[in-house]
Amino acid sequence: MAPDRPLRILHCFRSPVGGIFRHVRDLAESHSRAGHAVGILCDSTTGGEHEDRLFDEIRPYLSLGLVRLPIRRSVGPADMGALWEAYKTIKSLRPDVLHGHGAKGGALARVIGSALRVNRYSVARLYTAHGGSLHYSRSSPSGQLVLRVERFLEHLTDALVFICDYERETYERKVGKPRTRTRLIYNGIDEKEFSPVPTRSDAVHFVYIGMLRDLKGPDLFVDAFAKAERKLGRPLSALMIGDGPDRDKYYSMMVERGLGKRIGMLPPMQVREAFAMSENVVVPSRAEAMPYIVLEALAAEKTVIASRVGGIPEALGRESAALAEPGDADDLARVMAEAIGRAGWRDEAMPKPEAIRSRFSASVMARDVLKLYYELIDSRSVR
Repeated sequence: MAPDRPLRILHCFRSPVGGIFRHVRDLAESHSRAGHAVGILCDSTTGGEHEDRLFDEIRPYLSLGLVRLPIRRSVGPADMGALWEAYKTIKSLRPDVLHGHGAKGGALARVIGSALRVNRYSVARLYTAHGGSLHYSRSSPSGQLVLRVERFLEHLTDALVFICDYERETYERKVGKPRTRTRLIYNGIDEKEFSPVPTRSDAVHFVYIGMLRDLKGPDLFVDAFAKAERKLGRPLSALMIGDGPDRDKYYSMMVERGLGKRIGMLPPMQVREAFAMSENVVVPSRAEAMPYIVLEALAAEKTVIASRVGGIPEALGRESAALAEPGDADDLARVMAEAIGRAGWRDEAMPKPEAIRSRFSASVMARDVLKLYYELIDSRSVR
């Protein structure tokens, strides 16, 4: 296929929240502006008003449409109905590219793409894990099952896209050395995001922004906040901005510890609005791939305090003083206390915006992904 011929590209993923949704929106807008037809297929039961606004923003770029079906997080009998509905929809859209994101989206794209191939319909099948199933442990029965399924699905995959070195290394360690084409393409952010966000006069000391679920570490944030107060010997202030299945649990945790008046909770909002709430953004995740919140905060010239997980050290620097040990509230509290208690700490710990811009660019990400699409379509594997 000539590289100037427009493609029909369909992205499949489960949950329209967080980094996966951001990644797909960026690709969809860039590729649509370049003249390609793009669509999205995702879960209909996840997200709220904030995600609805994001869909409204991206809808003009989705000439193949937005398809939302009930796609559950866990595997069960209901998946068969969703798979059949997705197959009929995708077949009618006749995509050149099926790009799956996350475990469920990756399975849908590759299984349905392979079914179309059986019927002599040529379609490229790609998978980007975004962490997903790679968070599972090889030592658990459920982890063994999930990782074996990943290995099997390689047979239905034309290319694996890794969004950071950590993800590629984790895949090789847990699933095995890939037996299909692979490509490392970093997450990227738009040029307009590389500008400082002024901090409000009523700002708090720390802000957590993201999904309210244990994997992302909001409980560690609350625990570390209380310990940082004790280290500094004075009361502090914080905000948790986001929503998720464990919100009520974290609220109860704060109330029980007497922190209800010093840690506020706000619903999801535009990320740059959230950045104005504090100079210090805390990312206490137990597991990650390459979270956009870190890249966005660094581009906004905020101080980022984060767990040493996933690709975060690739952005902050592998020896950065801003990295805390994963799952360790004491170490996170130490870093939080140093960040606001020691003059000059930020200048020592944070990478320069120019270093982030040169490595994590949305235009480079979109270009390299599109180049891979054309390579696959032109190769024998999708003829």
